Amino acid sequence: MLRNPNPKALAWLLASLLVIVADQLSKYWVLTSLPEFTAVPVVEGWWNWYRSYNTGAAFSLLSDAGGWQQPLLVSLALCITGLLGYWLSKTPTDDWKTALPYALVIGGALSNVIDRLLRGHVVDFIQWYWRDHYWPVFNLSDMAIVAGASGMFLVGLLASPRDQHHRAAQSRSSETHIR
Repeated sequence: MLRNPNPKALAWLLASLLVIVADQLSKYWVLTSLPEFTAVPVVEGWWNWYRSYNTGAAFSLLSDAGGWQQPLLVSLALCITGLLGYWLSKTPTDDWKTALPYALVIGGALSNVIDRLLRGHVVDFIQWYWRDHYWPVFNLSDMAIVAGASGMFLVGLLASPRDQHHRAAQSRSSETHIR
């Protein structure tokens, strides 16, 4: 158990908080300003505001499951953010390439959890398209999750064996120091 957690390592949670605030404020704007299920062009032929709701997961997976998916998706998001928070607490403060992606996913996932708990669905409003091809509507939280997951993938893919060894040694050193 951690006796003296390094508060600097958890400072990256401020990025998570920024994602949550930005996403919730944008959704407030959407809910008070945009009509439901009506395209409002931002960039003609490419980008609309389009207020819609998602009761499912990514790409509306499980959206027609009848409601049982909500507790599952909330529980899954909380487990993932807990795990990422734990990994974040083990990440050296100056390792922004690792810490920032964790923080982005944590913020995005928690903001979507807030939607599920308050509204029973996630508010989506960014619609990208080209001709007759539409990307599923999404929100700022989704963008943070994708950016964070992509960052984690790239860090893992591009890290040299020396970097991986150095991170593992730093992690072991911080665990010894904390105990």
